[in-house]
Amino acid sequence: MPEYVILILPSANRVYAASSPTLLRAELAVFGMTGLPATVSNVEEVELGGVGYVKFTCAEPLSETDLALLSNLSSLYALFELREGLLAPVTVRPLAETDSDLLTIQKYPGKTNEQFTKLLLNLTLLATAAPADWPGRPLHVLDPLCGRGTTLNQAMMYGFDATGLDVDSRDFEAYEQFLKTWLRTKRVKHTADTGQLRRNKVRLGRRLDVEYAFDKNDYKAGRTRHVTYYNADTLTADELLRPSSMDLVVTDAPYGVQHGSHREAGLTRSPRDLLAAAVPVWTRVLRPGGAMGISWNTHVLPREELVTILGRAGLEVREGGPYDQLAHRVDQAIVRDLVVASKPAA
Repeated sequence: MPEYVILILPSANRVYAASSPTLLRAELAVFGMTGLPATVSNVEEVELGGVGYVKFTCAEPLSETDLALLSNLSSLYALFELREGLLAPVTVRPLAETDSDLLTIQKYPGKTNEQFTKLLLNLTLLATAAPADWPGRPLHVLDPLCGRGTTLNQAMMYGFDATGLDVDSRDFEAYEQFLKTWLRTKRVKHTADTGQLRRNKVRLGRRLDVEYAFDKNDYKAGRTRHVTYYNADTLTADELLRPSSMDLVVTDAPYGVQHGSHREAGLTRSPRDLLAAAVPVWTRVLRPGGAMGISWNTHVLPREELVTILGRAGLEVREGGPYDQLAHRVDQAIVRDLVVASKPAA
């Protein structure tokens, strides 16, 4: 049976780099369980020539369809077939519509590691009703706690439409300035409009609307993508967005007090209270057959409580096997885990 090894993408974050092999093993196992035509087995960490790799076995050689999916593994740097102890390079073609600096330029305290953001988005994609065909079709991603837009930028990298919500006006302004500057610097054809956000004559916040295409001919032909950012309460998501309009809901939930909701009794600082109130709202804008992925700090919310919140909203949580191997340390106060759940198809 063919054997393959993956060289792991270096990470500037030392703590995340230490977790990358374990997370990649779990991610690869989920790909094998859900999206790949190939049967993946014997996923393990190995050392070859003093360098660490993640090794796996397939029943048959990887097909073009397999490679189209595996090329997007969050920590994949290079892929090789192992032939009698020698490494034969396998060409990978990650789905990347533009340069990676869209993800890496922004530097600020509390930024979610871009490799982890890609991992979370990938696992959410694999929980949808069509886990194998996402590289070939445009989708719409919602990050209802989007901060300065790492998830929105990864969605752009994949060629998806992206919508974000966040109550922090400083994050909104920082992302607006970054994205407009980046688009101008890269000479990407686009329009970008910022204005007040109102419903029933009540000011809810501000909004940023960007329409763009990385190819000038696509822009002229109207084949464009969209990024929308609402500087508004996440609990208004079902007021701002149409029911069942999002293919994916993907978010890195608050680890402490960074995000919140201004509804009713002031700022909700507890991640537990915020998610209990917000998950049903987010579910209403999620399409049947779509999926929700949430990462969070297990020190402030036990996994079983979040699973219960998702179940009460009518979502089917993916559990067991690799889904239970995704927790990892971020720092002394944060152990991050992620959970994905699907909305039953109509």
